[in-house]
Amino acid sequence: MKQIKKIKLKNFKRFRDSEINFHEEKNILIGDNEAGKSTILTAIELVLSGSKNKVESIGLESIFNTDIVKEFLTGEKKESDLPTLHVEVFLNEQENPDLNGRNNSDGTISDGIKLVCEPIEELGSEIREILNQDESNFPFEYYSVNFTTFSGEAYSGYRKFLKHLSIDSSQINSEYATREYIKTVYESLAKQNQRIKLRNEYRLQKSKFVEENLEKINKDIDKYQFSVKTGNKSNLETDLTITEDYIALENRGKGRQCFIKTEFALTRSGDGQGIDTLLLEEPENHLSHTNMKKLISRISNSEAKQIFIATHNSLISTRLDLRNTILLNSNSTSPISLEALPEDTAKFFIKAPDNNILEFILSSKVILVEGDAEYILMGALYESVTSRTLENDDVHIISVGGTSFKRYLDLAKLLNIRVAVIRDNDGDYEANCAQNYNGYLDDNINIFYEEDNEKSTFEICFYEDNKGICDELFLPGRKTLTALEHMLKNKADCAFELLDKKSDKLNPPTYLSRAIEWINE
Repeated sequence: MKQIKKIKLKNFKRFRDSEINFHEEKNILIGDNEAGKSTILTAIELVLSGSKNKVESIGLESIFNTDIVKEFLTGEKKESDLPTLHVEVFLNEQENPDLNGRNNSDGTISDGIKLVCEPIEELGSEIREILNQDESNFPFEYYSVNFTTFSGEAYSGYRKFLKHLSIDSSQINSEYATREYIKTVYESLAKQNQRIKLRNEYRLQKSKFVEENLEKINKDIDKYQFSVKTGNKSNLETDLTITEDYIALENRGKGRQCFIKTEFALTRSGDGQGIDTLLLEEPENHLSHTNMKKLISRISNSEAKQIFIATHNSLISTRLDLRNTILLNSNSTSPISLEALPEDTAKFFIKAPDNNILEFILSSKVILVEGDAEYILMGALYESVTSRTLENDDVHIISVGGTSFKRYLDLAKLLNIRVAVIRDNDGDYEANCAQNYNGYLDDNINIFYEEDNEKSTFEICFYEDNKGICDELFLPGRKTLTALEHMLKNKADCAFELLDKKSDKLNPPTYLSRAIEWINE
């Protein structure tokens, strides 16, 4: 199985100098907007394609790191200081001497390929002329685009060392993208000699059609004749499509197209043909929840290929095992792997109900609560303590259920997320709260609870600090239940009514106030 072990990026888009190690099978790239998920997929695709045209169609000004360009233009603008762009893809052992060598920034004997964009030496005088101008003019047009293996041998798109396919769901309806997709899959599943034979047979059948069918019309025409298109733009590869139940791929809806393209790309014939590297850009786009689950199952069970997925979807991240996740942050170019996440926690999230795991992972400050009532009221209680909103302070409230707290704290320890856990003492604060989290407490993780065992739940604590309001809202019309008993039996509904009618008059229990103050320390 051909695999990408790691990628090194220098001055490529937002990455000035980064190294990212990959998993053998699945790599889930997550992060906030502008974190670099799509950039990594683009970098991999460009190097594997070996296509100068692809680089030029994107434009060097679009892929060069903007900060390094600005620094150069505001500096002395020496020709010798012109920055270069490198993308190095390190491969597993390919048993191909053309790939093996020290032509890489590690200086180690490895298999791999790379893209280098650097000034053209022969155009030094022209470059110096541009740099001597007063205007801020970076000489992108005087840069070369070179693809070489780690042995130092040049390669191009005609020689692909890994068969790869990129599916971008945002371009799912693009005629060009669909045509290129079909062509790539066809070339990966049909051997070259098969393709040549089929191309020849297809051209022959076109000629027969002209001779046997159009001849009936052409015999009545003196000077001109009808025929069918041939040539590079009208051959078997350009005319091919993929059908499902006799309906062409391009005539399907966006969601179904996305599903079919991904599932079909995961196909691998028995003789070892197929895609080696599959790049998926936000496959969740256009898919219903049901089809998303089906697609995840198909990806999860796929074999003999390496998959890279850039996503904002919690279901994809958790169901495909969080240990395969690579976290990217828009404030940093240093990726974080979740490979060290405990196995039982990773398996928990695979099987757990749908969750807000990505919201948690991408947050810097989180308050975890265990019930709907706390979640509903937390915004108003936060404002009563701080006179600010949760959004102002970039604090996220996530309801996870008391049995799941430790699973989220395993992630918090890896990612250095500041987390306040708010939980009920359930009648024994020492056992359920104080001792239960001994191995988790640190500077960024703290547990907050009521130390009076008689106040075993949030509702009881809240009632004690808001008796007047609660009695006013929930006592009228009650024949048997007290206001507190009604609140305990209707937790979410009562919380919503409190928020709806008395949001500016609510007093948080003391342990909630301490949590709110601590999260902002």
